[in-house]
Amino acid sequence: MGFLIRLVITAVALWITTLIVPGVEVGGRSGATTALTLVVVALIFGVVNAVLKPVIKVVGCVFYLLTLGLFALVVNALLFLLTDRIARALDLPFQVDGFWAAFWGAIVMAVATWLISIVVPDRLEGR
Repeated sequence: MGFLIRLVITAVALWITTLIVPGVEVGGRSGATTALTLVVVALIFGVVNAVLKPVIKVVGCVFYLLTLGLFALVVNALLFLLTDRIARALDLPFQVDGFWAAFWGAIVMAVATWLISIVVPDRLEGR
């Protein structure tokens, strides 16, 4: 149940990101297809972050130290772009227009996810 709640939180954060950040867009013929696209892209984003982010942190720990953690912003943007590429490969109507859209999209996504997680009670998340 906690996984589904986190997935919905990520999907809502992704939707908020598409509303705020120019260049991050999701399409669909209806509200239901757009919602389904958001959920699938949120799942892709979660898998990409769960699999690659720990590896990148270990391999690039020197860059994290040298930049005092600012390298994480670049890594998050690149993972957001990778999510876009995977979604395009799956013919999902999700698009990120370049690095800067991914950079700001990743920041808005992180903040929105954090804010939504504050609002959702811990017992619903399975903590």
